[in-house]
Amino acid sequence: SDSAKAAAEPEDEKKPSAVEETVEIIKTVVYALAIALFLRVLFFQPFTIPSESMEPALLKGDYIIVSKWSYGYSRHSIPFSPPIFSGRIFGRDPERGDIVVFKLPRDPSVDFIKRLIGLPGDRIQVRDGVVFVNDVAIPRVDAGPIPDPGEPSLTVEQYRETMASGRTYVTFDRGPNGQADNTQVYTVPQGCYFMMGDNRDNSLDSRFDPDLQGKPDLGCAFPQAASDGIVFMQAGVGFVPRENLVGKAQIIMLSWDKDASIFKPWTWFMNARPSRFFHGLY
Repeated sequence: SDSAKAAAEPEDEKKPSAVEETVEIIKTVVYALAIALFLRVLFFQPFTIPSESMEPALLKGDYIIVSKWSYGYSRHSIPFSPPIFSGRIFGRDPERGDIVVFKLPRDPSVDFIKRLIGLPGDRIQVRDGVVFVNDVAIPRVDAGPIPDPGEPSLTVEQYRETMASGRTYVTFDRGPNGQADNTQVYTVPQGCYFMMGDNRDNSLDSRFDPDLQGKPDLGCAFPQAASDGIVFMQAGVGFVPRENLVGKAQIIMLSWDKDASIFKPWTWFMNARPSRFFHGLY
């Protein structure tokens, strides 16, 4: 009968073999990875802050999201920076005061994050800890001492700086006569930028010579004369080529203090800093 035939049909359906099921799983994983890569290249990329150089804006253990479209795209927008093209596509210029993730010019496998201080053609100098842009000081106001986030038994002096655009942020000063509190004038080459950490006495940035070994030019020539007043103990950043910009830091999504560990799940809650969750950087 028709009812008996209908009841028999499901039993006659062919079940997928183990090989077919494996192929479907692989296809699903590939599709998921392709979507993740697409989003990572074109839209957002997460980063974890590994050091104290951008305190107090960013603390070690902050988990941030960087917008990839803010400055357009270069080969460094793609994982492993394949040399498939040069320059930037849909490039847009960053602004002074942006917190920027970029590839370290002397080692593009390393990501750095600093605040953009100097644009192409700018003259940058630090005098007694005060930053001058084109011979005009960035105004700063003493905001008083606070416990050092990285070493609470110590104190650090805070200064609130305000750029000509009105953008304001807080920097740390660990005392006078820091290694780069007084510099000669740096003239930023065309196509390059000058970066500094907010933790001014604990940041290897564009104030420091990127090439202590006399290696070939890294793309944005660092003037030897500018380093005459500083004894460099470690290689720094130097000028950052436009192509090396990865993106603009937008938001702190999550944050944990230094005692948190991925291998100790209870620390994910006990050592979280919820006051920093979903904290916008602008």
